[in-house]
Amino acid sequence: MTIELWATVMVHTIYGHLRAAFGTDESTSDTADRGAVSLEQVLWFVAAGVAVAVIAGILWGKIRDEANKPVIAPTAP
Repeated sequence: MTIELWATVMVHTIYGHLRAAFGTDESTSDTADRGAVSLEQVLWFVAAGVAVAVIAGILWGKIRDEANKPVIAPTAP
């Protein structure tokens, strides 16, 4: 790991402990806002899923077509 990554990890760890120590850590309470999922996020997720399905279908079709081709046995010269 690089020094920048280690520094980021340490800063986040220390910050999380300080928030918990001073009682400002809202992620542990039952009333914590977990964030809302917007319609735009749902549509992007669905679009990404459809794109993956389409690409997988195209690749599967190409693989299946190649697998269905007859194998030509090599002949000795």
